[in-house]
Amino acid sequence: MRTAAGVRVVGHGDRRRSVRHRRILFGGGELLVTVGVLLLLLVAHQLWWTNREARQGAERTVAALERRWGPPADGPAPETGPPTTPEPTAPAPLAPNPSRRPSYPVVRPRPAQAYAVLVVPRLGLRVPVAEGVGKADVLDKGYVGHYPGTQQPGQEGNFALAGHRNTHGEPFRYLPRLRRGDAIEVETGAATYTYDVDSVLPRTSATDSGVVRPVPRSLVRPGYGYREPGRYITLTTCTPEFTSRYRMAVWGKLVSVRPR
Repeated sequence: MRTAAGVRVVGHGDRRRSVRHRRILFGGGELLVTVGVLLLLLVAHQLWWTNREARQGAERTVAALERRWGPPADGPAPETGPPTTPEPTAPAPLAPNPSRRPSYPVVRPRPAQAYAVLVVPRLGLRVPVAEGVGKADVLDKGYVGHYPGTQQPGQEGNFALAGHRNTHGEPFRYLPRLRRGDAIEVETGAATYTYDVDSVLPRTSATDSGVVRPVPRSLVRPGYGYREPGRYITLTTCTPEFTSRYRMAVWGKLVSVRPR
């Protein structure tokens, strides 16, 4: 409002509107800061806390399995009497005739039961294998999950596993680093099964069930996979990082079995 002399006079209504606008802006700024802090906390929880908790739990499970199994046949001698140096035991190579291959008890775990240990030396990975691929009871615990319906370690067919690439222990975060010839070991109470990496499928559909079939072969990219029966291992995870849009697969072939 202006007077007859042209001087602008600020009324109470103008002041109230100005104060109200400032309050709205200030409140909106506070809300944005609060949302930002909450998002940062959520990211920290997903990327740090879930990894920490899952890794610690997985390590305890591996230790418990190894205590239950006892030392391997070529491991340290019992601490009784003078120390002795055990004779090294080489892995048993697979015989060309399947009927002459060593036979070990077939593992029949309960759902969500941890029953084996996956060891990948190149990745520095030592993680429990549990039955099933459920998130809450297997994968989110930092375990690697065994696809139900696929074979068990050392058997004819495909021993297929899944694991998180990010968060919850992320055991398969560095799976793309594996190369042909790298060793993958599966330890059980009966034996250690060693597979050699043979092929890598960098990306396929999340619904590509061919990668976990008894003779694994991609249904989306049929140039990747096998045509003959064998003793295979399959490691699957999400790709690219921090998404679940696609899957990648690493395949290996059984090369040796060492009794425990």
